Amino acid sequence: MRINIARVILIQFLCLICFFVGLYVGGQRSAVDIENAERMIGLQFTSAERDSMKDNLKEYLESYQKIRSVSVNNAVAPALMYKPFPEGYAAPSGPGRVKRGSVKRPTRPANLDDLAFLSVGELSELVRSRSVSSIELTTMYLGRLKKFGPTLECVITLTESLAIAQAQRADAEIARGKYRGPLHGIPYGAKDLLAQKNYPTTWGSVPYKDRVIHEDATVIRKLETAGAVLVAKLTMGELAWGDVWFGGMTRNPWNMNEGSSGSSAGSASATAAGLVGFAIGTETWGSIVSPSTRCGTTGLRPTFGRVSRSGAMALSWSMDKIGPICRSVEDCALVFDAIYGPDPGDPSTMNSIPFVYDASTPLRSVKIGYYKSAFDSVKSNKHLSDSVLTVLRSLGAELVPVEFPVNIPVDDLSFVLSAEAGAAFDELTRTDRDDLMVRQIKNAWPNVFRSSRFIPAVEYLQANRVRSLVLRATDSLFSHVDVVVTPSFGGNQLLLTNLTGHPCVVAPMGFTDKGTPASISFIGKLFHEGTVLAVAKRYQDASGHHLRHPSLQ
Repeated sequence: MRINIARVILIQFLCLICFFVGLYVGGQRSAVDIENAERMIGLQFTSAERDSMKDNLKEYLESYQKIRSVSVNNAVAPALMYKPFPEGYAAPSGPGRVKRGSVKRPTRPANLDDLAFLSVGELSELVRSRSVSSIELTTMYLGRLKKFGPTLECVITLTESLAIAQAQRADAEIARGKYRGPLHGIPYGAKDLLAQKNYPTTWGSVPYKDRVIHEDATVIRKLETAGAVLVAKLTMGELAWGDVWFGGMTRNPWNMNEGSSGSSAGSASATAAGLVGFAIGTETWGSIVSPSTRCGTTGLRPTFGRVSRSGAMALSWSMDKIGPICRSVEDCALVFDAIYGPDPGDPSTMNSIPFVYDASTPLRSVKIGYYKSAFDSVKSNKHLSDSVLTVLRSLGAELVPVEFPVNIPVDDLSFVLSAEAGAAFDELTRTDRDDLMVRQIKNAWPNVFRSSRFIPAVEYLQANRVRSLVLRATDSLFSHVDVVVTPSFGGNQLLLTNLTGHPCVVAPMGFTDKGTPASISFIGKLFHEGTVLAVAKRYQDASGHHLRHPSLQ
């Protein structure tokens, strides 16, 4: 997750009225301090108005203190709920459908490690045909996790006993003809903010490193129903920021001297290194896109509300999203098909919205826009991003230039995330347990949590009203196109589409002059993940960049 901290801190300084009001309310100095605070936030009241405020402000403070005495679990969402439905929006309806592309059936190799980088589709053919058993795959991936995990610093907890039991069950079911589908018997890793009742769920942070949540996250349950095998809880940047966690810094398997980026750090690193068949990550602001870019994986950030977050750490109730990190686009489609859907445990999930994916979708039938100003602004390795457009045109795509909304200060809405994160981890701030966190610098969570206490509720609500305008404007853009292709960090689209909740597929587009992966992103209409995936797959199949893998020693 990325945050423009300079902008956030500026806003928070401008919001210090809350501090002065809370500190001096009811005293002789309160009117003077309120007047000083007014100047800091660009407001002006009369002496009579300041005097009238005193009793109200005293009551507010008393209410704050009483509310703070109530124990509120991180999983409890605010009564205000974000829904990515612009005015007049008609959600897709009808039956869901997944039409896969053709899969080359691999043969059993002499060395099972040669299977490590295969796609989920290829692995599933081996397991379904019983050419390779799930227990063999699981043992192979557990071995790689033990061998390379410590060097990559990408594993928090191996779930070995659970994995062996799940793999044995998968083999027994397949042997008697009960095949659950393409994830049956496939080993995977989960970002360690998803609860699994038999193992610690650490959130990558010292205050929680020994904590066990006695429930399974909905995503974990759904994957178990699909027959997948959980082999590891993977690292995440502490409380979902970056690649530094309580045990170290997760590494990029393409360049061990740099971090994997984050916050879905271990999910991307382990998938790129062939330590798991696929992984689950999350994104609030770049946490699937950024590590996928750094590590050369393919990721799907679904529409907000598509995948249940029940049993997952809450950072931002209105922006958190859960999605797969894989080695191919179609793998993302297969995993998403298993985890999406409504859940009573997460009221933000949407009912009866189908997932329709057809790998054979011709590009000429899809209206594709390209984010022109972002492509024009690329400075380094511009040949890579330009080559994406060349490949798409060669496949029959008619590309039209488009722009995301520019008349709304999108970057200045980032404090919405800071405010929600500060509320989610209010307990850490008030008990000083934030001092236990690894990163104690200005550009890290402890400082953001503390600073967020000075964001006025009025400004938070006003920002969310402006956010509604951003949603409308972006929805208007997608009334003209089905998909927008964009440099992954071009312009302000990464923050914008995380605020609106639009789906994104991030995929490798080649390698930089330094030999590290680079990525391209495909943004789609709300709840139309299938179309975005189909377009990204056509590009990926033609370019082949996803077939390159790091060499591990």
